[in-house]
Amino acid sequence: MVSPRKTLLLFVVAACTCLLAPSAAGAASYKSCKPVVNPYAGSRYEGVNLSSIRVLNGSCNGARVVAKGAHRKALGMTPTGPVRRFSWGGWRVKGDLRGNSDSYLAVRGKKRVRWRF
Repeated sequence: MVSPRKTLLLFVVAACTCLLAPSAAGAASYKSCKPVVNPYAGSRYEGVNLSSIRVLNGSCNGARVVAKGAHRKALGMTPTGPVRRFSWGGWRVKGDLRGNSDSYLAVRGKKRVRWRF
């Protein structure tokens, strides 16, 4: 027969193990990708890169395609406020135009792509 003290000790050890184990949601992290260099050559934005590209649940090649395509559409839109929302290629895109650089987030399902301009 197991004593109550041993039962309590086993319970405490099991509870601590559960608390220290990483969760599946917290295990995913953004992956850094190379910038899109000079995507607007010959325009007034020549020399400005799409930088700090990060992807969650996707590939860097795909993230760079999303950043370049969605940002090209964003530049063609007339700003109506400090935050711009639109869709591009099945992605929901949010651009924050406040500050020294514009930051963007594109979401499609569990995939996320972030970048700066």
